[in-house]
Amino acid sequence: MREIPGGDLVARGIEDLERGSETVAALLVSIGRPRLLRLGLAVPEPICDRPEHRLYELLSTQDGAAAHSRYNAWLRRLISFERAAG
Repeated sequence: MREIPGGDLVARGIEDLERGSETVAALLVSIGRPRLLRLGLAVPEPICDRPEHRLYELLSTQDGAAAHSRYNAWLRRLISFERAAG
């Protein structure tokens, strides 16, 4: 998985979810969970009900006005992995 672009992010997100850590990677994997499961990955349950909103909130506290562009960049990285793995 790590050899695919974005695979390091997905692997880290799965590890963070297993530990119950709320990180950017864990929230991204939670967002992508349905597709990641269809790709055959074992993805733990999300750590919150609305990971999209929580990720944006987290990025807002870290990046302020840049949160929107950072949010979109992270999502593009997840989508890139999903497409490559598919």
